[in-house]
Amino acid sequence: MSNGSSMNEFLLLAFADTQELQLLHFWLFLGIYLAALLGNGLIITAVACDHRLHTPMYFFLLNLSVLDLGSISTTLPKSLANSLWDTRAISSLGCAAQVFSFVFLIGAEYSLLTIMAYDRYIAICKPLHYGTLLGSRACGHMAAAAWGTGFLNSLLHTANTFSLPLCQGNAVEQFFCEIPQILKLSCSHSYRREVGLLVVSGCLAFGCFVFILFSYVQILRAVLRIPSEQGWHKAFSTCLPHLAVVSLFLSTAMFAYLKPPSISSPSLDLLVAVLYTVLPPAVNPLIYSMRNQELKEALSKLVQWVLFHPQ
Repeated sequence: MSNGSSMNEFLLLAFADTQELQLLHFWLFLGIYLAALLGNGLIITAVACDHRLHTPMYFFLLNLSVLDLGSISTTLPKSLANSLWDTRAISSLGCAAQVFSFVFLIGAEYSLLTIMAYDRYIAICKPLHYGTLLGSRACGHMAAAAWGTGFLNSLLHTANTFSLPLCQGNAVEQFFCEIPQILKLSCSHSYRREVGLLVVSGCLAFGCFVFILFSYVQILRAVLRIPSEQGWHKAFSTCLPHLAVVSLFLSTAMFAYLKPPSISSPSLDLLVAVLYTVLPPAVNPLIYSMRNQELKEALSKLVQWVLFHPQ
């Protein structure tokens, strides 16, 4: 292959070598995908329709569910189609769209999780200022900032990544297109600018992590000063789901991108990618509804209305 050649298509990593196992993976991931669509769709509908859930916490949760729906819909459908039709191909335009959408949605989700930590911090540590600091306009601006940050970050990374000349073939060692795998295909002298951008993004992500950590240290200190057990339970019931979602998001992503190269292999990279791209959108609705009585009641009413509402 000539130096600096462009690609008309890329070849994604298959889940299995045989058609039978490919079909098995198709039905497994189709079930997970449908569960994610159902769970996040129910939360979006419940929050939108139940006036009791028109609060900042549930407004941000609605945005999180929309982002989860988008992120899992970016990676899984193409992989499902390839498994069903026993192919690995994705067009270069489709690959670029997948990279842009995934980086956009994941970046916006991480920004939103940081904002949700701020929401919990204000609710527990400064409850008298909650209505002032987190009014409807402020919440709208913060959500728009999360989406806008993800969009600009993704636009920058995608444009820079796909402007690089490729010299190492067109086989992407992952079941979807992602920046580190595209960089492996680039000419050895040409990817330093994108690596620099990734370092800058990593520093910003670390800043968000420090903010989340600081917020929860302050929350823990405030909760320990609450005299009643009922107050403890109420505080933890609103904070633990968010903390669990953040932990799942960060632990899987950090292991995927920061694991030692010595333990890296295509099969392990594939498994880890499934954990951080497929697992969070599928289980986040379960995590948020498990300990939240208001949300469980709203979901129960929604399901009853769908099943028993007269036509």
